[in-house]
Amino acid sequence: MTFSTLALIGVIALLGPLLALPAGWHLPVVLGELLAGLLFGATGLDLVHSGDATFTFLASIGFALVMFVAGSRVPVRDARLRGALRVGALRAVGVGLLSAGAAFAIARSFHTGHAGLYAVLIASSSAALVLPIVDSLRLEGSDVLALLAQVAIADTVCVVALPLAIDPAHAARAAVGAVVVLATSGLLFWALRNLDRSGVRQRVHRLSEDRKFALELRINLAILFALAALAVQVHVSIMLAGFCFGLAVAGVGEPRRLARQLFAITDGFLAPLFFVWLGASIDLGALVRHPKFIGLGVALGAAAILCHALMRLSGQRVALGTLAAAQLGVPVAAATLGTQLHLLDAGESAALLLGAVITIAAAILGGSLAARSPSRTGEAAS
Repeated sequence: MTFSTLALIGVIALLGPLLALPAGWHLPVVLGELLAGLLFGATGLDLVHSGDATFTFLASIGFALVMFVAGSRVPVRDARLRGALRVGALRAVGVGLLSAGAAFAIARSFHTGHAGLYAVLIASSSAALVLPIVDSLRLEGSDVLALLAQVAIADTVCVVALPLAIDPAHAARAAVGAVVVLATSGLLFWALRNLDRSGVRQRVHRLSEDRKFALELRINLAILFALAALAVQVHVSIMLAGFCFGLAVAGVGEPRRLARQLFAITDGFLAPLFFVWLGASIDLGALVRHPKFIGLGVALGAAAILCHALMRLSGQRVALGTLAAAQLGVPVAAATLGTQLHLLDAGESAALLLGAVITIAAAILGGSLAARSPSRTGEAAS
């Protein structure tokens, strides 16, 4: 990667804010960034190459930060979230049960034998996508809290379950790795809470603010990267490390100064770079070479949307259910891992990503409809 390539990425990433600029459209910023990656990546002009090692590493940093910020924005200290957790957990379980049946039917129809993998994909939700959409569209209310709980639970469970489903031969190793990352995140929460109660955290905060040291940002980035390194060592996705550490910070209470600093470094540079990389890594042309898998991708995307939308039976609005269907990290990790381990047929990895693109488009539509819903104001006021 060169500075000219980096400048190009920065320029084309501006498509995100440009598309989100008309307030009446209710479009999230990530839509334009993904489209920019598609247009200039493997599917389109092929000017930015997701296979570049430096580009991939920077995108990994961006992904870790996106997941960290997503976790830190979950209102875990909000008393209303306790009731929302129960509702969100029940809906996540309901989607999981529906996904198992849909995945079995899809795997049998396309003769792939990957029912377990498809079930994880269909049941997954992406906090990295849903939370930025919720924030950018300013969605509020008790039903949105339940949505956040549902997405957080589904995202965490599916990240842990993915290695078990795609590579059963190493399921034990993946399970141990997930436990290590979760336990380490728990220890970090305990340490941060003790530092907060003892007053150390407040003294560091005042010193950093008075002397302009940005100590909190430096410390949190160091911890995040160390946890991501641990995740890589124990063969677990960095998305689990970032999201769990974000939840730990949210549980203690994120200072506003740190939130502003993270917003600058993440939303200003690394998050757009990650979403452009993600769009550039999707090679929809592979589906043209293997047309059988076009149907598979459509089936996976449609099944995910349908299974989540059926939570209307539990009282959830269809628009929010559709928003919860958004997939990102899980299908990307599945396609990458499956290709590396030669577990997927030629064209099948592109089908997984096509299904994810379909859910992202549906989630953007669902978020836009939810933002226009008249019931939103009343729920926010309550």
